[in-house]
Amino acid sequence: MAKSVSKTRSSKIAEAKSSRGDIAAFLKAAKTAGTSATGNGRIVLALDATMSRQPTWDLACSIQAEMFESVSDVGSLLMQLVYFRGLGECRASKWAEDGKTLASMMSRIECRGGHTQILKVLKHTAKEQSRNRINALVYIGDAMEENVDDLVQAAGELGLHGIPVFIFQEGHDPSAEYAFREIARVTRGGWFRFDRSAASVLSKLLSAIAVYATGGLKALESRGSREDRLLLAQMSSDGGKR
Repeated sequence: MAKSVSKTRSSKIAEAKSSRGDIAAFLKAAKTAGTSATGNGRIVLALDATMSRQPTWDLACSIQAEMFESVSDVGSLLMQLVYFRGLGECRASKWAEDGKTLASMMSRIECRGGHTQILKVLKHTAKEQSRNRINALVYIGDAMEENVDDLVQAAGELGLHGIPVFIFQEGHDPSAEYAFREIARVTRGGWFRFDRSAASVLSKLLSAIAVYATGGLKALESRGSREDRLLLAQMSSDGGKR
């Protein structure tokens, strides 16, 4: 009987060590995911299309085209538009290969009143990741009307898959800012202010994200523009202290 118990304990210890080893390997893989050049990037571009966002919708439409242009020397880029508005409406477009196609899709969307649906955006991105590698999620919005813990948990799952979330916040809503910073922190992404007066800076930051998604951290480091360095600093810092 003693030998049987001893064997059982040894087996459990071995299983525990194996489990810890698997978890460590997974976390290591998640931490390094997306840091090497792939030459083919996939970005989910998510937009809050509720009524409060109408004034800056056109700005977002014009900026996204430059993201495609910025990766011409690094590789190819695919972008998918996800937006929510109205009473529970949340839609995703087909994958676009150029700025003209994406801009055309965006121009047909009208902002409507409604509550935020950020959790749906995060879960959609996770679903897309299960089909094909997603290199980054970019979200542009001004409010947050959901449970923060639910959002952070869903964002954490993206972080484990090596998908950074880059959030551009319009306005100064403190509740939204707290949630957005937390999402950026747990995914090792970045939080930025979406300001119409700084369209040039925004454009360059989004272009830097496109370069990262297509060529990884090495592409950002080798290009070395001011915005590239800012993005790298955000990704390596604590989101709560940005």
